[in-house]
Amino acid sequence: MSDIELHKLLNRLIEVPFESQWVEFKVNNYSHIEIGKRISALSNGASLHDQRNGYLVFGIKDLTHEVVGTKFNLKKETVGGEEIEHWLIKMINPKIDFRIYQFDFADKNIVLIEIPAAKNQPTRFINISYVRIGSYTKRLVEYPEKERKIWDYATKNNFEQEIAYSNLLAEDVTALLDGQAYFDLMDLPFPSTRQLILDKFISEKFIQFSNNKYHITNLGAILFAKDINKFENLSRKSIRVIVYEGNNKLKALKDKPGIKGYAVGFAGLIEYINDNLPTSESIKDAFRVTTQPYPKIAIRELVANAIIHQDFSEQGTGIHIEIFIDRIEITNPGIPIITTLRFIDEYQSRNEKLASFMRRIRICEERGVGIDKVIDAVEKNKLPAPDFLVMEKHTKVILYAHKNFKEMSKNDKIRACYQHCVLKYISSQKMTNQSLRERFKIDARNSATVSRIIDATFKKELIKLDDPESSSRKFAKYIPIWA
Repeated sequence: MSDIELHKLLNRLIEVPFESQWVEFKVNNYSHIEIGKRISALSNGASLHDQRNGYLVFGIKDLTHEVVGTKFNLKKETVGGEEIEHWLIKMINPKIDFRIYQFDFADKNIVLIEIPAAKNQPTRFINISYVRIGSYTKRLVEYPEKERKIWDYATKNNFEQEIAYSNLLAEDVTALLDGQAYFDLMDLPFPSTRQLILDKFISEKFIQFSNNKYHITNLGAILFAKDINKFENLSRKSIRVIVYEGNNKLKALKDKPGIKGYAVGFAGLIEYINDNLPTSESIKDAFRVTTQPYPKIAIRELVANAIIHQDFSEQGTGIHIEIFIDRIEITNPGIPIITTLRFIDEYQSRNEKLASFMRRIRICEERGVGIDKVIDAVEKNKLPAPDFLVMEKHTKVILYAHKNFKEMSKNDKIRACYQHCVLKYISSQKMTNQSLRERFKIDARNSATVSRIIDATFKKELIKLDDPESSSRKFAKYIPIWA
């Protein structure tokens, strides 16, 4: 930040009421342990009060907010010979990008630490979370309702309204965001003036206007950036498509990161994926017919799903779409809010404003319908059931190319049985031996084979009998275990 920006910020902080949970003022020296505790407490306090950052300021009296200056020079402080800033970075978890500024204000020396708000989990110092209560710094564990609120940060959708690029002129905004694409996608006439474009963007919360300058929000940038790389904190959120030669990652034929915002680039992204899928040719009625391994609607819905459900707080990673000869893997940052077993029938968006706009421009489906359409398309094309996997910090969906029934593993068959059962249930029907035979395209003479799949799925506690009192297994009907 420039000195002018720091002066404006300090003036704003001085006006904050006393005993704030996200701002603390000190005058002079402070131990490295106490600074670490305050960073944790102010980060957590900022999250609790929907602030982007917390602040620890030296050179201001705590009770009166009088500017007196400080003799403290944090950048020269050491802990066991190590610079205190580096030591604090190691002791704070998860890693947050706190910034230290030293500047003059009213001819007084000021040291200001800007501390990002905790997201998804409390900020800890030496594995302990702290929070400000009045004028005291307490362990967060003593206040479970506050701790729970921080853990629930993922549902607040604050990311979308954070600023991606600030202090811009009107022409800068239209140079960075694709206004033409917005009006095309919304089926609206293109405005006659730049100001009308900006007014629409403000109403959509793509930009903000204050202090005679424009500020692009993360929502505006992630949807309509002409070049996502122009937004430093979002450049790793572009969608990367990698095409491999075989069924492993030993040789990549293509590796293409996207540069456009999701709304601007979605149609081109889906076209690029479809163009790079392995195809097969057959002769039908004397004409050569090219077929693709996956239903287009399945790819479209899974990519849209990865976009709207990703966890933007996961740093240094974005959506990866990896195309192999026998499958396509779609990976997005963040673990899901709901269990993978309920992907077909349940819905909870992590980024509701993003999801809402994507629905308005018909990129994704209404709540909870997208995955249903994927499973339905997979069944109609007699493909193996897709796999939904939760990694340590990512969610991965695998869409498999065609396999003969005999080539499918036991887990493939159990997964297909469960998904078929859920799809029937949400259609107000029940799974039977016959319906599962039709899903696998198995002759009635082999009903015993399907019965074994149903039995294996039953033993995995994924399905249950619709009528437990029924004595007939031949005509038994099944529903999901959670129904």
